[in-house]
Amino acid sequence: MTTTPPRPHPAPPYTEQRPPPERSARSWVVTTMALAQLGLFLALLTPVFSSLAIKVQDIVPEDDVVSALGMVSSLGALAALLANPVFGRISDRTKGRFGRRRPWLVIGALGLTAGLAVIATAQSLAVVAVAWFLSQMFANAALAAFTASVADQIPVFQRGKVAGLIGVMQNLAILGAAYAARVLGTDVLLLFMVPAAVGLALVVLYVIVLPDKPLPQRPPYGGGLRAVLRTFWVNPRRHPDFAWAFVSRFMVILAMFMFTTFRLLFLQDQLGLSDDRAVSVMATGVLVYTVVLMAAGQLAGWLSDRVRRRKVFVGFSALVFGIGTAMLITTHSVAGFYAAEAVLGLGFGVYAGVDLALVLDVLPDPEDSAKDLGVFNIANAAPQSIAPAVGALLVNTAGGREYHLLLGVAAAVCVVGALAVIPIRKVR
Repeated sequence: MTTTPPRPHPAPPYTEQRPPPERSARSWVVTTMALAQLGLFLALLTPVFSSLAIKVQDIVPEDDVVSALGMVSSLGALAALLANPVFGRISDRTKGRFGRRRPWLVIGALGLTAGLAVIATAQSLAVVAVAWFLSQMFANAALAAFTASVADQIPVFQRGKVAGLIGVMQNLAILGAAYAARVLGTDVLLLFMVPAAVGLALVVLYVIVLPDKPLPQRPPYGGGLRAVLRTFWVNPRRHPDFAWAFVSRFMVILAMFMFTTFRLLFLQDQLGLSDDRAVSVMATGVLVYTVVLMAAGQLAGWLSDRVRRRKVFVGFSALVFGIGTAMLITTHSVAGFYAAEAVLGLGFGVYAGVDLALVLDVLPDPEDSAKDLGVFNIANAAPQSIAPAVGALLVNTAGGREYHLLLGVAAAVCVVGALAVIPIRKVR
């Protein structure tokens, strides 16, 4: 008499008591990954938050500063919008012994450094605008490869924690950018080149450590205009979760840059501070913002991995960031500015700690991650292109160098970004 052996039970789902099926990323990879994020954004954001505004003020008449800064910033953001998905697609298809990501990390960092050197020595607004366009293009070649390397190297169960660390590093770079103007003074060459040199060194360190395996066979080209257009497109009907995450990021970044592009001018105009005092207050405000952000980002990333939830953190963070933006409307003192910066740090800290993990969880095709992340980066770059022009229009509409309309619109946009995560289904 034969008996049928019992059917095996399926393996239990992953719990904290059961090791995950994937290995954690090596600690030195995560550490150098975080440092590369810090370096890239330090080089890129020092111009955004201080040195570019100082350079523009040296070149154009005082009455034209807002419009000129808006134009230059918009051109740079347009370059980011175009370059990130294009270089992401190229990175996915790069075949060679150095891997898919390493070459573009190095090329991008070198190109960014060269572009910033041109801006530092430029004598006309046209040269500054063209050089900033090229700087953003090369920076986004590096950023496309970098973000794809996160998807390549970090397993799902570790993404919240690592995303939180990366978000903290990006915002630590903002702090460094603010203090660069305070430490280096008004020496434009140092303001551009010291952060660029630090960024280049940290990217090279990551490239040395990164276990970037060569692509065994290049994917088929596909050819033609349709293939080029697909570089900028992910079908929202087929991938609605990705589309809603895109909308949420677009709105939050739009709200953020509507203010941060004009942060230094806001302190000079609304609070009536001198140039030196405004730089000092901005640096302290960003310090407050970053300290709160670092604590909030790390806690949110860790907690998100523990409870297996992303959406509630992203929605909460966008609402808090909107509240902080609204607080600035009634701010007429340095203390009030610092309080608003603390609330903004809490909101964006939680957002930075979780949103990247959410995005990685809803990618349409893990094998084409750099291209899809490049498309998603349009939600970072397009608002940066729009925000300076929209912000300048709102400031001028309010009577010139008045910021209440700008801040009110930014707060409303941020609330829309919070609501956009609700329809996402793949991630809780």
